[in-house]
Amino acid sequence: MKKQEKQNNSKLKIIPLGGLEQIGMNITAFEYEDSIIVVDCGLAFPEDDMYGVDLVIPDVTYLKENIDRVKGFFITHGHEDHIGAIPYVLKDVNVPIYSTRLTNALIEHKLEEHDMLKKVKRKVVKYGQHINLGCFRVEFIRTNHSIQDAAALAIYSPAGIVLHTGDFKVDYTPVFGDAIDLQRFGEIGKKGVLALLCDSTNAERPGFTDSEKSVGKTLDNIFSEHKNTRIIIATFASNVDRVQQIINSADKFGRKVAIEGRSMVNIVSIASELGYISLPDNILIDVDQLKNYPDEKTVIITTGSQGESMAALSRMASGMHRKVTIKPNDTIVFSSHPIPGNEKSVTGVINELMRKGADVIFEDVHVSGHACKEDIKLIYSLVNPLYAIPVHGEYKHLIAQAKIAEELGYDSDHIKILSSGDVLEIDENGAEVTGHVPVGNVMVDGLGVGDVGNIVLRDRQRLAEDGIIIVVMTLENGTGQVLAGPDIVSRGFVYVRNSESLMDEAKTVLDKTMDYCMDHNITDWGKIKNEVKDALGDFVWKETKRRPMIMPIIMEV
Repeated sequence: MKKQEKQNNSKLKIIPLGGLEQIGMNITAFEYEDSIIVVDCGLAFPEDDMYGVDLVIPDVTYLKENIDRVKGFFITHGHEDHIGAIPYVLKDVNVPIYSTRLTNALIEHKLEEHDMLKKVKRKVVKYGQHINLGCFRVEFIRTNHSIQDAAALAIYSPAGIVLHTGDFKVDYTPVFGDAIDLQRFGEIGKKGVLALLCDSTNAERPGFTDSEKSVGKTLDNIFSEHKNTRIIIATFASNVDRVQQIINSADKFGRKVAIEGRSMVNIVSIASELGYISLPDNILIDVDQLKNYPDEKTVIITTGSQGESMAALSRMASGMHRKVTIKPNDTIVFSSHPIPGNEKSVTGVINELMRKGADVIFEDVHVSGHACKEDIKLIYSLVNPLYAIPVHGEYKHLIAQAKIAEELGYDSDHIKILSSGDVLEIDENGAEVTGHVPVGNVMVDGLGVGDVGNIVLRDRQRLAEDGIIIVVMTLENGTGQVLAGPDIVSRGFVYVRNSESLMDEAKTVLDKTMDYCMDHNITDWGKIKNEVKDALGDFVWKETKRRPMIMPIIMEV
């Protein structure tokens, strides 16, 4: 009996370790007494000021410190912002991963690339199946999204049921598979739901999200209007249904299809192996074979709809693609919306393509994979949670969902907007943030994980903004007399040939500084370097209003 009492006294802790304040890097821990389960494990792409950084992954110090209590990862779907950090995080937190079939195949592909396939346990879960781990029971519920096999999770804990929607939309006519299981949402709602963690990405958009099928009609229209040109369509590699619809249109209009871009090739081969894409006989051709067919009989499906500089479409636009050259009259279709922050790069690629004479279509060939306001209201009405916890989005998206909850009659005590790292302790008697765990960005640069921190980034930003001046000199051992130099080398600061007088003056400043050090018997290298930095820094700022990085190098003979 005592154990039962103790269970009822404990609260559930919900700890987002990423994915709030931004689109990307989704990862949330749920903790009850000695059990922790984790939902999703995503990456984010670097911001513009993260020079040289390839990816950003979450800081999972909290999970590492409590590794003996972490029972497993539950993954809602196969997008990078939900699975991308798995190979990095599971090197330190190696526990089993539970996911649906396509999601598991995409995770396995990642683990294989990192040579971790044998080390990590994986379990494929069917919709409606329940997994028991520690104090938790987790049920996978069918949802729709812009990638197949997406799931919401019902997390049953002794403190109550929490429903996590994952990324979702309500699609009554999906291209593949069944519609979202609204009935199950309603059934769980009737049991009494403690909290709903709901996708906020489109919470600002009114109305309902259109069905993915509506894109098929638009594609057919484009194909029928452009019968005499080659068609190149850029979309997200992971949107398997979109790729399917492009293939359907191509088949209808008698065109062969070439797939271009590494991630696109990977996902299409994984999806067709598992039966998530049906390919008409002999419709796919290799990019090398395009030259054997007339342009009006071919379609290229490519990556690069977000203007990524190394993606296939960007390379075609800049003329750097080895196999595909953009020709005048090519029809190029952007079948995606720019993710917030990518608008500039996308516009840049569109301008390049138009300069080459291509016809570019970027309106109305896309529907979102996320629920708009009315869909979010529908989920709230079915689930009827005690607490609303908006997730997945920038702060403005979370606020937009909080407003929807207010419209539905929730007061501020029952809407909880969290920040990454907050520890929300929750049960039916109350919910409050009681602490904070370490969170942050861990940067991946090449093979280095976490070795580029804020200090290195700050240096890179300074180098990018104002360049570097290196001061080289040779001192005599013992006496500290200057034997050679100080000489100045600069990079990214000024063009030296046009600024000889500035460099001469700078050298004079350095000579005076070294004389001052000699006169005052300053022989400590650290002090000499500081004097050089201060004197040269002040001079350069006065003359140019720039602050380059100054690096004195002293050799002793």
